[in-house]
Amino acid sequence: MPRLSIPHRSPTDRGPLLISGRKSIRTEQISSIVFPILIQIPLEFTASKGFCQIIRFVFFPDYHAMNSKKSPRGLISSSLNLLERAGNRLPDPLILYFGFALLIPVLSWIISFVGWNRVHPVTGETIGLINLLTADQIQRMFIEAEHNFTSFPPLGAVLVTMLGIGVAERSGLIGTSLKLLVESTPQSLISVVVVFAGVMSSMAADAGYVVLTPLGAVLFAGMGRHPLAGLCAAFAGTGGGFSANLLLTSLDPLLSGFTQSAAQLYDAERSVTADANYFFMIASVLVVTTAGWFVTERIVEPRLGQWKPNVNEGETEREREQDLAIQAISPVERKGLWGALAAFVITATVLAVLTIPQNAVLRGAEGSLAPMVQSLVIIIMLFFIFPGLIYGWIVGTGRSSKQLAGMMGDTMATMGGYIVLAFAAAQFVAFFQWSNMGLLTALTGAEILKGLGVGNLPLILTFVFLAAGINLVIGSASAKWGIMAPVFVPMFMALGLSPEMTQAAYRVGDSITNMITPLNPYFPIVLSFALRYDRKLGIGTLVSSMIPYSIAFAIGWTILLIAWYILGLPLGPGAGINL
Repeated sequence: MPRLSIPHRSPTDRGPLLISGRKSIRTEQISSIVFPILIQIPLEFTASKGFCQIIRFVFFPDYHAMNSKKSPRGLISSSLNLLERAGNRLPDPLILYFGFALLIPVLSWIISFVGWNRVHPVTGETIGLINLLTADQIQRMFIEAEHNFTSFPPLGAVLVTMLGIGVAERSGLIGTSLKLLVESTPQSLISVVVVFAGVMSSMAADAGYVVLTPLGAVLFAGMGRHPLAGLCAAFAGTGGGFSANLLLTSLDPLLSGFTQSAAQLYDAERSVTADANYFFMIASVLVVTTAGWFVTERIVEPRLGQWKPNVNEGETEREREQDLAIQAISPVERKGLWGALAAFVITATVLAVLTIPQNAVLRGAEGSLAPMVQSLVIIIMLFFIFPGLIYGWIVGTGRSSKQLAGMMGDTMATMGGYIVLAFAAAQFVAFFQWSNMGLLTALTGAEILKGLGVGNLPLILTFVFLAAGINLVIGSASAKWGIMAPVFVPMFMALGLSPEMTQAAYRVGDSITNMITPLNPYFPIVLSFALRYDRKLGIGTLVSSMIPYSIAFAIGWTILLIAWYILGLPLGPGAGINL
């Protein structure tokens, strides 16, 4: 197979994101007085003038095209460029998270003077805002800082999973597997494959964020395409498609449990099964995958332009290009792949023996699969470690205990940046929870929606976007649904809508903003992966690249939901739209 290398931009090609020259356009062509003045204002000056910038982008979408060699034309590209520049002016993510952590106590103190409380729909308890600047709460912030960090949900999952990925990567297994994928997959289908894999990764809970986002970047780079486009495609598929899958996942019984409890507030005999949304979620896979492919190919990757790899000190660009080039798989590498496949099959067989029998070790009371589901992180690690060990032993990259320990140690060394970010993010999330701001925001939004008094379909659509908005302040899907279900499920049942329909609408809203919410605990790790390819990348670049996915998913998924409602299709086995 011919070598595929990553193309470089010429020194004169600055790409679509850079503005060459800050020259103003000619104003003789414009007859008005005000708008020419706005156009003549230098970009550096108007960047701090939000109103002028908005006016410029709305009325003159071709401004950047006239002032740049290769800037994409149109309002969408201009708006994303503006968002990117604004976002990149934000401080380093570490400082930003610490700033948020300090801001929450101050806001809680300010709001405490006016009061903010709501009645919890389940317990009937009055939930009030908690001022974090009292003596007791300040002590709590100091005492529990370590606990906040060590109990931060993504921290353990990321580090444990990366131990396995590190062995597979540094033994060469992942690289060779990607070579095989490149050899067997047409480049035109790579975007579809990456997005689809991200959607299906919800079978392994949140592991897709850790596993697929870096793999998507590496795969695109190996094909000579922009690695950040691959990272964004994987991130979009994983986050946006979290509630869509061709199979039932751990999320289905989790959500249906909350839905059933809420439905029984209205009808004590009502039950909701784990497959309540199965048919709708299968159709959602097609919608999310198609939308993700379109955005990657037509919006994100063209906007990013061609990728110019970072060049380490003492390393020429040609050497760097050779390192990233994909060569044909050697006979020993193919032998290693077969060995790794055998190790994978053996590992899967052992897992099946430990899971499938009724009295299996990884089953709980009454045959529950809860222990297996709770063990997914360590299971994923083993699925990477054992094939990686066998591959490394066959090809000679890992035949000693020192090599194995070195692989794991080197992997953890690369996670230092994320560990520091996780500490700051953990404090911010904890403070937000302690103050009850997230809970109060959700309850207040629910009350507003309930008081609108609109028809069923508009109410469902409004509920979708309410859930999407709340997802920006409460990251956990189960936490949000635990709050919202007791309010909206009985309310919608009173209007003739089934609990399964309400749950489906919630899953759509909960997914479409997963990739842009600052409270997504995996956002820092995705950002750290992106920084490997662009050391100057800022939060604005990542967020602005993900917003088109969020918009596309919102449009496509909402249309699907509307069509499902109008046609009256079953959401799952025995689960209709109406009562």
